[in-house]
Amino acid sequence: MDNVTPLGGDVYEIDTRMAGYAGITAGYLILGDRPCLVETGTSTSAPVVRDALTSLGVGPDELATVVVTHIHLDHAGGVGDIAGYYPSAEIVVHEKGARHLADPARLMASARMVWGDKLDSLFGTLTPTDVARIRALGDTGSVDLGGGRTLSSHYSPGHAKHHVGLLDSATGDLYVGDAAGVYLPETGDLRPATPPPDFDLQTALDSVALFGDLGPQRLLFSHYGPVTDVATTLERSAEELRVWVDLTRQAHSAGMDLDHAVAMVRDRTRERYVALASGDEETAERFELLSGVPSNVSGIMHWLDRAKPKNE
Repeated sequence: MDNVTPLGGDVYEIDTRMAGYAGITAGYLILGDRPCLVETGTSTSAPVVRDALTSLGVGPDELATVVVTHIHLDHAGGVGDIAGYYPSAEIVVHEKGARHLADPARLMASARMVWGDKLDSLFGTLTPTDVARIRALGDTGSVDLGGGRTLSSHYSPGHAKHHVGLLDSATGDLYVGDAAGVYLPETGDLRPATPPPDFDLQTALDSVALFGDLGPQRLLFSHYGPVTDVATTLERSAEELRVWVDLTRQAHSAGMDLDHAVAMVRDRTRERYVALASGDEETAERFELLSGVPSNVSGIMHWLDRAKPKNE
């Protein structure tokens, strides 16, 4: 299939075709003795992911595990649908997200407030998963991939309080979710993802540092794809966080409202990114959908409003 890319080590990148776009959200299949899907994509992407797994020889009773880095709808919106397609699969998520997969009502209501009418076309509806099939992870945990291979989970909550990174013992691949930001392979751009309500600068920087300490061989971004220059990329992740926080703090200190802060930060960061400076509207549109300036600035403003003086 044209949306499946082998990455080596029995790992396959699946373009979930989120909202019909290519290159926005990736799921990953680890095709070992116990096949494991990392990230489902959105609910509307679930049939695309199922067809990709079928093309890779994974039948309805053969998927052992589904793991999500966190429960935002572009990563986990398809969990309920995928659980229905694969009745033997265990669903693995951090304990702070588990209840929302079992009962998505609050999560969907919150998403509706943020996205409005766009919710249905972008994400669809997260359907509930039987609580008996959900395994909630603590701050560390492990998923058995078979043959002595494991996927270890590491709590990394700077982006969201229910976020984990996942390290493959066989390949050294680290599934970074959104904690290291959003990467555009076509341009090499990297931009932070700092949405409300959970963003916290020090926690986010600590998460990036943790990823470095784990010594991964490769970073697998949910948005989007593999990166082998691990140290430089993680340094950029931390730098991007600081740049966006510094600019937003300036706007916050000047008493700007959100709209004016967004305009200022958008203007002052534009030249950092080839996708925006090149004038390629389609690439810029995808970048904005993945890591929108309003969402990022709003998340940082929310943190600044509640931060104690020591964080200022």
